[in-house]
Formats: sequence, C-alpha cells, structure tokens
Amino acid sequence: MFTLNVTDPAQTQTIGETLARYVRGGDLIMLTGDLGTGKTTLTQGLGRGLGVTGRVASPTFIIARVHPNPSGPDLVHVDAYRITDLDDLETLDLDTALDESVIVVEWGEGKTETLSTNRLEIILSAPAESSALTSMDEADDGRRTITVSAIGPRWEDVDLEAALESALGGEEHL
Repeated sequence: MFTLNVTDPAQTQTIGETLARYVRGGDLIMLTGDLGTGKTTLTQGLGRGLGVTGRVASPTFIIARVHPNPSGPDLVHVDAYRITDLDDLETLDLDTALDESVIVVEWGEGKTETLSTNRLEIILSAPAESSALTSMDEADDGRRTITVSAIGPRWEDVDLEAALESALGGEEHL
C-alpha cells in the first residue's frame, strides 16, 4: 500500500492514464471515496490511457457502462452504490466481463472483493480541512490523497508506486 497526494483533477486523471499502461483484461479496480473525491475523474484518465471510445461519465443512474476499446480490453465502469447484496451484483454478470475487460467499480468496497483475488483497491479522499469549510472562498481546490493497495499475485512484480510517482513528477507527491 502506498499514498500519493495530488493537487488538482488533472493529476488524478494522470494517475488513471498511467494505470492504463499496467492493466489488462481481467483486472478489477475498486474505487472508494466520498462523493466528489475523483473516482470518475480517475476512471476518465484510465479510459483515455486505454484508448476507449466514447465519453467516460459516471454510471450512477445506469449502474454500469461499457466503453469499447478497438485496440485492447474494454472498460466496464460500474457504480455499485445502489447494489445491496450479491444477488444484485450477479445480475450485472461482471464475472463474465471480467475475463476480457478492465472493470472499475465505484463504491464496491464490501461488495465486489469476491470477483477477483487480484485487484487494485484505490481510496480517494479530500484533505481533512476540506470537510470543515466555512465559506465558498474555501471551496474544493482539487487536492486529494490517493491510497493504492495492489492485492494478489498479479501485482507482485509491478512497481505501481514508482510508475505513479514518476508520472506525477517525483517524490513530493508521496
């Protein structure tokens, strides 16, 4: 597990774009964070890096979107917020898509871990002082803490920390 600090949404997208160099069909990425912390922003960068077609947008109201990729694995973007149990999850048939696609699940913590023993769990959070805003002058400035956990043997030989640090420009982001 490692943590990165980003200063704006563009850097959050850079993390997603960099992850695209390392993911492949069969990979599961679970994104956890409060509303507005950048889960979809990171997924947009991932989609751009993968070369998927179409606009990557939040799947909140449709639960799952498939973004085709003419030159690699499709991106399946899922919002599991409204999923309450394994039966709901099974109706999405994600285990079938997982074999060939990169699956990103927002709000999947405690719901989608059983899909794969090999996964990336990414937690996005705003700095603590952001939750104590007292005026619009202190509105969200895009700073985030992003914690990445690479789980399973699939990730043992991948140095994501070095890759993401390099993409962000160095150690000041750790």
